[in-house]
Amino acid sequence: MERPLRHTMAVPISTRSGDRKSRRVRASTRRRLRRERLILFTILTVLLACGVTAGIMKSPKKVSASESINLPPAQPTAVTAEAPTAISLPTPLPSATSVPIEAPEEPVIEDAPALLPTQVQPAVKPEDAPIPYYAQSGDSIGVLAVRFGVELSEITSALPLPEEGFIPEGQLLLIPDRLKETSDTLKLFPDSEVVNSPSAVGFDVDSFIAEAGGYLASYSQDVYSIGTISGTEIIKRIAMEFSVHPRLLLALLEYESGWVYGNPVTKQATNYPLGFVLEGHLGLYRQLVYGAGLLGSGYYGWREGTTVALQFPDGEKLRMAANLNCGTVGLMSYFAQKENRNEWSNTLYGEHGFLATYEAMFGNPWLTAQSFEPLFTPDLLQPELILPFEPGVTWSYTGGPHAAWGAAEVRAALDFAPPSEDVGCLPNREWVVASAAGLVVRSENGVVVLDLDGDGIEQTGWNLVYLHISTTGRARLGSWLNAGDRVGHPSCEGGRSTGTHLHFARKYNGEWVPAEGPLSFDLEGWKAKAGINIYQGWLIRGEEIIRANLCGTATSHVSRTQ
Repeated sequence: MERPLRHTMAVPISTRSGDRKSRRVRASTRRRLRRERLILFTILTVLLACGVTAGIMKSPKKVSASESINLPPAQPTAVTAEAPTAISLPTPLPSATSVPIEAPEEPVIEDAPALLPTQVQPAVKPEDAPIPYYAQSGDSIGVLAVRFGVELSEITSALPLPEEGFIPEGQLLLIPDRLKETSDTLKLFPDSEVVNSPSAVGFDVDSFIAEAGGYLASYSQDVYSIGTISGTEIIKRIAMEFSVHPRLLLALLEYESGWVYGNPVTKQATNYPLGFVLEGHLGLYRQLVYGAGLLGSGYYGWREGTTVALQFPDGEKLRMAANLNCGTVGLMSYFAQKENRNEWSNTLYGEHGFLATYEAMFGNPWLTAQSFEPLFTPDLLQPELILPFEPGVTWSYTGGPHAAWGAAEVRAALDFAPPSEDVGCLPNREWVVASAAGLVVRSENGVVVLDLDGDGIEQTGWNLVYLHISTTGRARLGSWLNAGDRVGHPSCEGGRSTGTHLHFARKYNGEWVPAEGPLSFDLEGWKAKAGINIYQGWLIRGEEIIRANLCGTATSHVSRTQ
């Protein structure tokens, strides 16, 4: 094995001399040589820096945003991305213009043309020097600008940057390095092991819990509106409803209270197995509901660019490193809700922390993820969807992008209310219909899930989730529906609701898909646009605009024409 070369600077060795003048001459010569070397080194450094920058900025193949959006520079203490203060129709994100080229196997940055004698190469501030970033699955240019705290126009690449949709995984981008104080850049956990993704399909929750033989195996709980269910059923229900990986839920439960392989040793561990000692959160079901919501809020907050920093219980804030993936941020955010920074660091990075527990139970999650990621590909498109009600009937768009399920802060759902002369939770004769053809893979407790790829597995491909569907007339499990076929009547069943309506969301490979973003909700050309706050928003089709309104005013009315 060859030894690496070491670059050293030769230093003249002085010899003894009685000639003081000679020594002064030699000393003066050495100082002059050092100054010349320093000047030469500085000139070369500047030339190299300018050359690279020019190559980036002048390359005919570079792609940058032609306009800029007024995104605030990210601060280490900012918890959420700033939004406009006025509630008005938001300006679309600037389009990224590019020169169509055939993508080479590796990104290429061409040399810049030589400067003319009258041209002056602008100096590059050290803090603006770009750093390389390789796109991850699910990345989009607007969200990257928020994570890095830069303008869209400052993100460059030798390959085209898509105006909409996802940036190809592995594409090299150059982004100014503005964030100086951030979390560790180490990626801790893959996305596919946080969401209830295809990697969960072969995992037998029942057998695993039974073989572990701990407190969980014999646990049962009475759950409101559901009845008495076992601990195993609770794990499976939370995993499916919140779309959180069951392996992650089990590892968290074992790490916090030892429920999976042993028995809780304290009353608190028995009553609050995830350690969230909060009013109204007694028992396994409520603990997992709360924990799954926290995981989702961190995961999707990073995906959407609405959350860029953590805040610990003692008030300390920490900006997250911009290169992190959603799965890592989901875990970081989860533990930051219950632990201050020192304990949090030990939990995530310590030798005996959470990851050690996970690997002891299920092995290295990154090795597992290699078979199932990426969850999103750059060519992914939403299937054609129709509005989820029958033609000729006017419904109201009552809720803009908001949480898909429970408290998880992913703005993936839209609400529609049928025509009615009365308000409140009342029976309604109007029909909710299938927006596309698919197989009914779940039909219970106010929920119908339509699997569009027809493989019968909710964790794979596109799935449409219909919530608040009445038991009366609800599509049966295992039935095939074509686009326009009846799913059921809108109601208040299946969750909290102040009035009869439909709650409508999408999943892809187990991940909730935000209603606005690279894969915006598109219903017969009506595209969803989020407002400043949840439930605010618009449906936009060309120059037509429908504004979400809880009261169902005329400006919120929408109908199918065929």
